[in-house]
Amino acid sequence: MPEHVLWFEEIGMADVPQVGGKNASLGELIQTLKAKGVRVPDGFATTAAAYRTFIADNGIEPQMRSRIEAYRGGSASLRETGEAIRELFLASDFPPDIAESIRSHYRDLGQRAGLERLSVAVRSSATAEDLPDASFAGQQETFLNIAGDRELMDACRRCYASLFTDRAISYREVKGFDHLDVALSIGVQRMVRSDVGASGVMFSIDTDSGFPRVAVISAAWGLGETVVQGSINPDKYLVFKPLLTDAAAAEGICPIIEKTLGSKAQKMVSSRGGHARTRTVDTSAAERRAFVLTDAEILMLARWAVTVEEHYGRPMDMEWARDGETGELFMVQARPETVQSLKTGSRFTLHHLRETGAVLVTGAAIGDSIAQGTACVIRSAADIETFRDGAILVTEMTDPDWVPIMKRAAGIVTDRGGPTSHAAIVSRELGVPAVVGTGNATGVLLENQAVTLSCAEGDLGRVYAGSLAFDTEDVDLGELPETHTKVMVNIASPAAAFQWWRLPADGVGLARMEFIISALIRVHPMALVHPERVTDPQEAAQIRDLTRGYDDPRDYFVDALALGIAKIAAPYHPRPVIVRLSDFKTNEYAHLIGGAAFEEAEENPMLGFRGASRYYDERYREGFALECRALKRVRETTGFSNIIVMVPFCRTPQEADKVLAVMAENGLVRGEHGLEVYMMCEIPSNVVLAAQFAARFDGFSIGSNDLTQLILGVDRDSAQLAALFDERDEAVVAMISEAIQKAHTAGIKIGICGQGPSNHPEFAAFLVGEGIDSISLNPDSYLRTVPLIAEAEKRAPGG
Repeated sequence: MPEHVLWFEEIGMADVPQVGGKNASLGELIQTLKAKGVRVPDGFATTAAAYRTFIADNGIEPQMRSRIEAYRGGSASLRETGEAIRELFLASDFPPDIAESIRSHYRDLGQRAGLERLSVAVRSSATAEDLPDASFAGQQETFLNIAGDRELMDACRRCYASLFTDRAISYREVKGFDHLDVALSIGVQRMVRSDVGASGVMFSIDTDSGFPRVAVISAAWGLGETVVQGSINPDKYLVFKPLLTDAAAAEGICPIIEKTLGSKAQKMVSSRGGHARTRTVDTSAAERRAFVLTDAEILMLARWAVTVEEHYGRPMDMEWARDGETGELFMVQARPETVQSLKTGSRFTLHHLRETGAVLVTGAAIGDSIAQGTACVIRSAADIETFRDGAILVTEMTDPDWVPIMKRAAGIVTDRGGPTSHAAIVSRELGVPAVVGTGNATGVLLENQAVTLSCAEGDLGRVYAGSLAFDTEDVDLGELPETHTKVMVNIASPAAAFQWWRLPADGVGLARMEFIISALIRVHPMALVHPERVTDPQEAAQIRDLTRGYDDPRDYFVDALALGIAKIAAPYHPRPVIVRLSDFKTNEYAHLIGGAAFEEAEENPMLGFRGASRYYDERYREGFALECRALKRVRETTGFSNIIVMVPFCRTPQEADKVLAVMAENGLVRGEHGLEVYMMCEIPSNVVLAAQFAARFDGFSIGSNDLTQLILGVDRDSAQLAALFDERDEAVVAMISEAIQKAHTAGIKIGICGQGPSNHPEFAAFLVGEGIDSISLNPDSYLRTVPLIAEAEKRAPGG
């Protein structure tokens, strides 16, 4: 006779079928986790055999089958069918032996904990749930804060009934599962007091780009249902998994590459009375301003994610909780990730907007495609029948009851929720692009308004006014030829860093620091060093708001810049990532918050106080020190020692000496900890005196835009002179050829970062013929340019 109730550690492959769909038993997993220091709440589960015995002993299968046939035949609605079948379960009783076994295990669980009336979480897990190709996210019910035999048995009965919620029936119909072939296991787990602590969701893969080398953690105060439901915008953390080794930890490496503070406006807590066992309350101002997890806790959870992933041999979706009374972290659930892990091979599709429009709202991008349609604003699940097929669904948040219309939507936009919310999980699985956590979409987007939803621009999703033109491009990386020349990519935005991780690039040839400063930090560095010199009250208030939570405003700059650079570096580790020091012109610096107090107007900023000349000058030296601190942190603390630092617009060898000296004063010593320092070769003096510069730097990168304008005397921003600006000009080509030869004579590497090789095949052929070491391209031109480079190599002497 089969066992009907088992302790978690006793469960094998055949006992609970939803575990059998994976490659190891739950019991083995728990033993593995505990051996590696992972805390798992104690508990037990009913088996699939118990569910089938419950149905057989109560004789309800014929009525269940009849109800399902009526639904499929169109004589009964989804709501009528679900309600009728659930009532069959709720009116039935557990067979006496199964009921006694559940109660006995519950009493023993209380004795283990030293509590007579132990609070538990009662979780449901169906045999078709959490399969590698179907998540069934939120389709069955979980009951929290259950105590006593009567409450426990009632919760178990309701778990069985939840196998036939309207949303579960609808989802199984979509996925093609037979309703009567599915069974359900009830997990009874000692309650972690996260109601007075914190909880969240964790993935061992980036759920939007599919980048497999990060752990993604969402965190909120209180019980985790708010994160799963998407009713709040949680904190988000990213951790780079390859640097979570014991050796790296011994060196003090902390590979956190993103920390985003969520609004966390509410939390779910245990109720102190009444029928409801939980309630939702507003969070305090202090809770909203604070990160839920410490760095040490983030790293601990990420290591647990790696342990679970390695055990199952596939990317995983997990839930965690922190006990507010003991401060202990627990892993409470693990299941396969069901979307990105199935995207294998070298084929994928890219989407590109061909025009721009007014941005109406922004949020977390779910998926990587673009959708168009008219907005259909629905504020309540009671109104979902008014949804129009093919429209853009706009709502506050979704739960599993919304699945029937989500699959009919062209795109989805929500006010609340994060990348791990129900709306996000189901949107990914259905292949419907979504922008979640916008904050105000239901108030901004109008009914029947034409909009374009774009998730193709990185991890920030945008909703544009109007129907914008866009293209799709089918890509097969298997068709890309190999090249002797290193082909790298130019990356500016951390948000877009993971978007291109599949490209077989040889690293990043140009990572622009300016985007991180202007778009993410937004404040002039010197305004953070000397906030007292910012006299504009509005700007002073903006600076206080952005740096809230920091004792020293300078730390805000260092943190944000270091995290931005780390996120750019992660997809290419351990390949080289060349980060250019800031190269704003004075007019661009002045537009940053607080910038007007530190920048003087110049007649020609392009040839003025920019690049290397700023770094050792007293007017910016303290700001440059912050750049150095961020680079030192991301190399030596975050662990990306593959980062190379590049100096722009360096006019003379003597200026190079001053810059290198200031870098050394701030802990960036060329040659120490493997640090290489490159120089932008973009001024004629860089070529004329290449040998002298080469003695000071480890490599050159040709900046063809500045080099062309300075050789030809043409303002690169002048529309009137655009016809004269051509990097293929004989003088420019001669200067580039000279730079390549001199670099090689000096024994250092030289590359180029620019669009010339993409725009002009003959220019790519010229560079290859000259023996350039690397060509760095914008990612969207990589696929079409690599074949040009390969062809040029074939035609080159000795090719």
